Amino acid sequence: MTHPDASVPSLAATLSKLDLHPDHLAFYGDQKAKVRLDALTEPPRKGKLILVSAITPTPPGEGKTTMSIGLAQALRHIGKRAALALREPSMGPIFGRKGGATGGGRSCLVPADDINLHFTGDFHAVTSAHNLLAAAIDNRLHFGTAPLTAKAVTWKRVMDMNDRSLRSIRTGIGDPSERDTGFDITAASEIMAILCLAQSYDDLRDRLNCMVVGFDPAGLPVRAGAFGVTDALLAILRDALQPNLVRSTEGVPAFVHGGPFANIAHGCNSLLATRLALGYADYAVTEAGFAFDLGGEKFHHIKCRQGGLSPDLVVLVATVRALKMHGGQPLPEITRPDAAAVARGLPNLQAHLEAIRAFSRPVVVALNRFAGDTPAEEEVIIRHCREAGLPVAVADIFARGGPGGEDLAHEVVRTTATSTPPHQPLYDLSDSVETKIHTIATRIYGADGVDFTEEALAQLPSIRTHKFDQLPVCMAKTQMSLSDDPKRLGRPGGFRITVRGFEIADGAGFLVALTGRMLRMPALPRSPSAERITFGRDHAITGL
Repeated sequence: MTHPDASVPSLAATLSKLDLHPDHLAFYGDQKAKVRLDALTEPPRKGKLILVSAITPTPPGEGKTTMSIGLAQALRHIGKRAALALREPSMGPIFGRKGGATGGGRSCLVPADDINLHFTGDFHAVTSAHNLLAAAIDNRLHFGTAPLTAKAVTWKRVMDMNDRSLRSIRTGIGDPSERDTGFDITAASEIMAILCLAQSYDDLRDRLNCMVVGFDPAGLPVRAGAFGVTDALLAILRDALQPNLVRSTEGVPAFVHGGPFANIAHGCNSLLATRLALGYADYAVTEAGFAFDLGGEKFHHIKCRQGGLSPDLVVLVATVRALKMHGGQPLPEITRPDAAAVARGLPNLQAHLEAIRAFSRPVVVALNRFAGDTPAEEEVIIRHCREAGLPVAVADIFARGGPGGEDLAHEVVRTTATSTPPHQPLYDLSDSVETKIHTIATRIYGADGVDFTEEALAQLPSIRTHKFDQLPVCMAKTQMSLSDDPKRLGRPGGFRITVRGFEIADGAGFLVALTGRMLRMPALPRSPSAERITFGRDHAITGL
């Protein structure tokens, strides 16, 4: 949804609410800007950190970004100083199944079309840097100066698009670089994860140098720094490291930066954007991708660990329609009123609440109202939360914007009025890889245990030898279920998680554990969103 400039406060008006000096900004037209890193030198305050997460979603999602924007607007509406720190959309799902990712209705980011498409070029920069390194590796192989063989290269190429035909390709045919490889989506690039975790240009350089791109004949890791193009990668990423500043339809400042997926990466916006929101507002509202079992867990174990963060509150988004799905109502009938199906779906909500409690974080349940939800269906959720002693509020933020989230905002302020214990991860970095994964699987997913395939077990000795076992684990798992089987809805029981292999992301600072049939290059659905986008004679874009 595109809003005319006259209908929303200008970016200049947004700046007046931040105490952020214009000298810290590089403007991209009059609606968006880059924030220079020296803006972080002396932030005037340190706000409350509010993490917005969700229950296991339906395929289109439950409006987590819309809720984040609406909550920040509601906090402003009741007189609080709030700012947003959110991820940038990937064009893959925009043209695929999910569509745009800038909120909806009266809780949107502006300029929505720009943010959903090319924005300030950050995704293009990550794509170009990733593929430059791939070209440099193949060039060394061609000239016989690479410290590894073609078959030992693990570094693929990336593109910010859903394209199943690129998952497997053969490159360099007839050349010493010939091998079977493929493309991942840009959001799965380790460089994207690094962009979201690096806290300075020096940190970015060190992380880029540390990326493992393959193994030499002795089995030792070969790192990106060996190919002599790190400075070139930095040159491409120079502006991309700077967070972007835009605003919501009600003028709330929004630092929108970085976009790793949570089912194959760590699923959080950049640490730099979060630090800016914390430094310039009393309430910093951020989100983590998909449900709490994915983005929420990784927010705590990866982002908080690396960035020294400690969330003051988790807002857990629940919807009538998702709980009806988990209660057995078929998706084609999801708009049919069925309070009994909502009640049957409550165990999924309860599982996520218990996972949040495992981190000793206070929680507020936000019931995101959709058109067609009935009072009887909403009452099932409200009664369940109140009987459990949990704060809950209905948020009508899509239809009404900030005023529709006022009850939620008051619950957030009330719940964060008391101090929260410091962040405490569920496992130590010194724990074995097996222990870390078992902890996540049993305490967050509710699994009975973990099984490792022969391929995964064969990788573990090398992981231990090279100290990659000291990294936090990033679980690559389906977002459609608490288990690793997307067909098991609700709160499945009697299941085990199967780890089929590992990928090393030493530059990003985590070890990826692969489960199920997770694909790092998604595909378009039968009827992709791209078919519903129109470009009018007045150059207006609709359908995003």
